[in-house]
Amino acid sequence: MSLLARILRHKSVEQLQADVGKRSDFRRVLGLWQLTAIGIGGIIGVGVFVLAGHQAAENAGPAVALSFLIAGIASAAAALCYAEFAGMIPVTGSAYTYSYATLGELAAWLIGWDLLLEYALIVAVVAIGWSGYVQVLLEGAGIALPVWAQGAIGTGEGRVFNVIAAGVTLAVSALLVFRTEWGARFNTLIVAIKVLAVALVIGIGVFYIDTANWVPFVPERVIGADGVGHFGWGGIGTAAAVVFFAVFGYDTLTTAAEESKNPQRDLPRAVLLSLGVSMVLYLAVSLVLTGIAHYSTLDGDAPVSDAFAALGLPFIAKVIAFSAVVGIASVLFAFMLGAARIWFSLSRDGLLPGWFAKIHPRYGTPHRPTIVLGVFTALVAGLLPIGEVAKLVNIGVLSAFIVICASVWVLRVRKPNLQRSFRTPWVPAIPLIGIGFSIWLLAELQAITWLIFLIWVSLGLVVYFCYGIRHSKLAQESQGAG
Repeated sequence: MSLLARILRHKSVEQLQADVGKRSDFRRVLGLWQLTAIGIGGIIGVGVFVLAGHQAAENAGPAVALSFLIAGIASAAAALCYAEFAGMIPVTGSAYTYSYATLGELAAWLIGWDLLLEYALIVAVVAIGWSGYVQVLLEGAGIALPVWAQGAIGTGEGRVFNVIAAGVTLAVSALLVFRTEWGARFNTLIVAIKVLAVALVIGIGVFYIDTANWVPFVPERVIGADGVGHFGWGGIGTAAAVVFFAVFGYDTLTTAAEESKNPQRDLPRAVLLSLGVSMVLYLAVSLVLTGIAHYSTLDGDAPVSDAFAALGLPFIAKVIAFSAVVGIASVLFAFMLGAARIWFSLSRDGLLPGWFAKIHPRYGTPHRPTIVLGVFTALVAGLLPIGEVAKLVNIGVLSAFIVICASVWVLRVRKPNLQRSFRTPWVPAIPLIGIGFSIWLLAELQAITWLIFLIWVSLGLVVYFCYGIRHSKLAQESQGAG
């Protein structure tokens, strides 16, 4: 077999569909609402509690709601494509598995390799941010950590290691080692608390809205001393590029396909439900937040709770701060789960050592990659500043979005008669919207991000050509057939 044929070999969609009911690696324990909670848990977090206020203050003013709307439309295009694949190929691995069935082994490996890093780094970034919230609450209660344990080197004098950030990643990985349904139930409870907190913001804040704060709704464009423009319609676009990264996360639930009770029915519904609920909440919070406080005052570390404190509602402010701490933890759960399932899929397919594809005999979870990821993310979260880690968390996800949107279009042309429990509407318009927005957002990333990404991709190519290309299950099957 030629090298080109080897890197383009792919799984049959029909065979993947036929194998859905035969897989027995995982226990099918997740229903529609637990899957939806994983999706909402991955989407709603710093977007509501931090980004909405920051982008209103820095770039969009009250029109930050339009920025969320634009980002939501872009994300919805990708979500519709994810929903079609999730119903058509309900197999663990998400974008990695979907690209294996359409674009071939090398492309699938690169997507899986990239997402493995992105998901792990998202866990680390969120853990570092979560640590900051927790330390504020502890200080309010008169509890102070030793200086060395408050953050990574470079984040303050005397700081060495972020103990809270490292500890929460280890705790989440431990939770995911045990039965999936235990973690899912706990996650559902956390998500419920988070949604109630957002509802509290909307329900109470609506009575304190001063419409004068919405005027002008689109502030006049200004150029800062550094030459960077803010506000105006250009500012709305800039803010949309930033908050877009707060409106994905639904892709994590598709990695749990083989743990779903009825994946072909529930996965597409959960993808669309989680994004739909999250977007309604994002838009409502954006309007309420910029209505109860002037946008220029929303650039603090905790803009939502600060806004309520300024209204003379300190108790509500504390409830919101506590809910943010609890709620952001569900983001850790969603992305740690996704990373472990992608690693498991890569190993089960032979592209990484099969030792990682062993399921815990008692708990029925991919415990080995989960434990390794827990230790890795704990070290990253403990030792590195948030800014250094955050630079890397978006490029792989956007690359996956492009692949998924393009693959839906390709399969519609190549195999129009495949069984699909959900069909993306208006193909190719919807996939093209998703591809276009993803390319635009990739172009917004800094050069250093691209450089580190290319280094990671190069390392992935070395691993594939030294190990995966010879050990993949498809390679073994072809040798057996030969």
